[in-house]
Amino acid sequence: MDAGTWGNVERLVGWLDAASALAPESELLLRLMKVSEETGEVAAAVIGALGQNPRKGVTHTWEQVDAELCDVILTAMVALRSRNTDAANVFREHVTGVVTRALGSPA
Repeated sequence: MDAGTWGNVERLVGWLDAASALAPESELLLRLMKVSEETGEVAAAVIGALGQNPRKGVTHTWEQVDAELCDVILTAMVALRSRNTDAANVFREHVTGVVTRALGSPA
């Protein structure tokens, strides 16, 4: 992710923090759980794109699935940044580790 993206994540975290009436520990737990909620929305969109609910038929497009995937990614970034102020480096190092394990070396 580029610095601009992480800057926007930082702004979102600040906005959420300012709006929260919860204790920081509770707010963090809810942000972590929000990732699961967004993941469920991806599943619902895929089911809708495939028309797998006979009662509803086709209710979503693949572009809507893409948007829901973006929501998962952004929500996870917000949760990671809420938990760790060095989120960008944590994420970069994690991706490098996964790439190294999978491909032998990072790009």
